Amino acid sequence: MKRISFRIFIFFLFLTPVHAQAPLYRFALIGDFGYAGESEFKVSELVKSWYPAFIVSLGDNNYELGEAETIDANIGQYYHEFIYPYHGAYGKHDTVKENRFFPCLGNHDWYTDNGQPYFDYFTLPGNERYYDFVRPPVHFFVIDSDFNEPDGISVKSTQARWLRHALADSKQRYKIVYFHEPPYSSGQNGSTETMRWDFKKWGASFVLTGHDHDYERLFIDKFTYIINGLGGRSIYPIDYPIEGSKVTYNSNYGAQLATVYRDSINISFITITGLTVDSYTFKFIPTKVSKETATPGEFRLYQNSPNPVKEKSKIEFEISKLSQVKLSITDTLKQEIGVLEDELLSPAIYEVEFDVSNLKSGVYFYVIKADVPGTAETFTDSKKMAIAK
Repeated sequence: MKRISFRIFIFFLFLTPVHAQAPLYRFALIGDFGYAGESEFKVSELVKSWYPAFIVSLGDNNYELGEAETIDANIGQYYHEFIYPYHGAYGKHDTVKENRFFPCLGNHDWYTDNGQPYFDYFTLPGNERYYDFVRPPVHFFVIDSDFNEPDGISVKSTQARWLRHALADSKQRYKIVYFHEPPYSSGQNGSTETMRWDFKKWGASFVLTGHDHDYERLFIDKFTYIINGLGGRSIYPIDYPIEGSKVTYNSNYGAQLATVYRDSINISFITITGLTVDSYTFKFIPTKVSKETATPGEFRLYQNSPNPVKEKSKIEFEISKLSQVKLSITDTLKQEIGVLEDELLSPAIYEVEFDVSNLKSGVYFYVIKADVPGTAETFTDSKKMAIAK
C-alpha cells in the first residue's frame, strides 16, 4: 500500500480572524471587458482604485472580432499602465517595468487571423495560449478553452496533460486555474462540458472563467467555480440556476478584487457603484504526495510528532479497509475547531502534516473516525497534543 502525505494547512477563524492579518498583495480580475465605451471605462476606474499588483483577464479582450485595428482602443486605452512591453497609442511607454496584465484567450480573440492580433499585442510566458506564472503563495495556470486551440481542449489533450503535470509540480500553497468558457454555468451561453477537467483531483484550488456576461459562484463536487463576465461588453440574462449554483448576479458591471493573505485568499465581486455582491474566502489547500509503500495491518492512530508543537506537526494513521475517514482537531471540551481530512480512503498508511500557527498555546485533541461503507464497522480513537509557542 502507498504511504501518502497530506499537507493540509488549517485555519481557525474564531481564534484569529482572516482579515486581522496584513494582506500580502491584491490583484484584480476582469472578464468580457474589451469593448471601448463608458461601461469599460467605469470598470477600469474601479479596478485602478484598488491599486492592484496585477490584473487577470478572463477572456474576450477585444470585441467584436479580435482585430488589430481595435485592440489598443479596447485594451490599452484603459489598462496600458499594466501592460509590458506596451507599444500602443495611450500613455507613456517607459512607465511600466514589468508586465502586470495576464489575459487568457476568449472566443472573440480568435476570430481574426487565428488570434494573431492578440499574440502581437501581448508578450506572455510559454506559448502565450496557455501558460503559468507565480506570485507566492499563488501559482496561476492560464488555459485556452477555445475549440481553435491547436493542442486541444479535451481532458486527454496535450494542453490538459500539461496542466495536470504543472499542478503536480507546483510548490505553491494556492493553485488558481483560469480560462474563458465555464465548465458549469446558469447563464445564456450555458455550460461547456468539454472543459470539465479533473481540476480538483489534479490539485487546483478553484477555477475562474468568463464568457457568460454575468457573475456566478458554483460549488460542484466539493469544488468551486466562479464566472465573471461583467467587465464592460454587455449583460446577459441568467436562466434558472443549475444545481450547485450558490450566487448569481446580472444587474450591473463590475470586477473582482482578490486579496491574498498568508493563510487565505478572499475574492469579492464589486460593482461599479461599489456594491459588494459576493465575498468568498478560500481557507486552505490540500495536496497529496506519494511517499513510499507500506502495508497496513489494522486501524491505528499514532501520536503526533513533534509534540509539543510550535509551528507544524505530523499525525500518522493506518487504514486497513476502504473507509470514510474524518480526522479533526478539538479543544478540551471536545468541540471541533478544524478538520484535517474528510474523505473516502483506500487501505494504506497515511501521514498528515498540519500548521498550528493560528492556534493559541494549550492542550488539544485530534480525533479519528473511520466508517467502513456497507457495514456497521467503525474505528474511533483520539490522542492529546500540546501546543507551546
